[in-house]
Amino acid sequence: MIRFLSPLLVLSCLLAACQSNDKPAATAPAEAPQHVTDDVGHQLTIPARPRRIMSLAASMTEMLYAVADTSTIVARTQVCDYPQAALRKRVINSYPLDLEGLVALHPDVVFTTEGITSLDDIARLEKLGIPVYCQRYTTAHDILRGLNDLGRILGRSAQAKKLTDSLRAELRAVQQLPRPTQAPAVLAITWQDPIYVYGENTLFTDKIRLAGGKNAVTEHFAQPYPALTREYILKLNPDVLIGGRFGELDSTFFKKYPELKRIKAYQTRRVYDVTGDLMERPSPRVVQSVRELQRLVWAPPAS
Repeated sequence: MIRFLSPLLVLSCLLAACQSNDKPAATAPAEAPQHVTDDVGHQLTIPARPRRIMSLAASMTEMLYAVADTSTIVARTQVCDYPQAALRKRVINSYPLDLEGLVALHPDVVFTTEGITSLDDIARLEKLGIPVYCQRYTTAHDILRGLNDLGRILGRSAQAKKLTDSLRAELRAVQQLPRPTQAPAVLAITWQDPIYVYGENTLFTDKIRLAGGKNAVTEHFAQPYPALTREYILKLNPDVLIGGRFGELDSTFFKKYPELKRIKAYQTRRVYDVTGDLMERPSPRVVQSVRELQRLVWAPPAS
C-alpha cells in the first residue's frame, strides 16, 4: 500500500533542505602577512602574496622582471629601460619622486636599491603605509642572494632559484678560464671633473676580480665613489683605464690632465669604454658585465 506524505510534511522537508543549502561555505583563513628585514635593516610588513609591486631603481626593475610575475609590476621609473617589456608600464618619476602618482597606484610594496632612493622619500612612503624594501650589493653573489630574497617575498622561489643556479654556474665557468699571470690593476672613472672613480668598496671591485683583474683603488674611502687627485692617480699608475674610448679620452680627459699621460694605461693604449648599463647596474646581467670586463682585462697592450 502506497502512503502519501501530508502537504505539511513535504513543505517542512523542502524548507529544511533550502536552509541547509543556504549555509555559507567555510572560507580559508587569510594568509598571514610577511615580516621581513631588508638589507639596510628596515623591518617591514608585506602582504603574504604581493599583487601590486614596483621599483624605484633601474637595476631593481631588471631584478623584478627576472623573478616576479610581470603582470604584478604596475609601473617603472623614467630611467627604467630594460628589459623591453618594462617600457610598456606606466612611468612614475623617481627624482623628484612623483609621490601622488605612486600612491595612486596602491602598490603592496616598493623595491629599491641602497643609495638610489633618499631616506626622506622612503620615510614619506612608509608613513603613507607603503612598505619600501631596499637591497644592497657589494659582490656579484649579493645579487644572486637578492634575487632569491625577491623570489621568497613574491612567492616565486622556484623561479628565482633556477635563475640564480644558472648565473652561479656561468660565473664559475668564467673563473675557470685561463687568466693573466698577473692581475692587471684597473682604474674605472665615473666623472672627469673632478675625477670620480669606482672605489674599493663597490661592486666593481668584485666584478673585476672575477674577470681576472683587480681594482687599482685599494684604499677604503668613506665614499664608495671617491674623487681622486691627479697625483693620487699617478701613484696608482693603473695598467688599464675604463671610462671611454682611447681617442675620445685622448682629446678630452688626457687633454685636460696631460700629466696623466704618464700612466701605464695611456702608454700602452689600454683605455676602454664599457656598456654603461652593465657597469652601473647591479642586475641579473652581472655575468654579461663580468664577461665584458674580462675581454678588456685580457686584451693585449697596443704594439
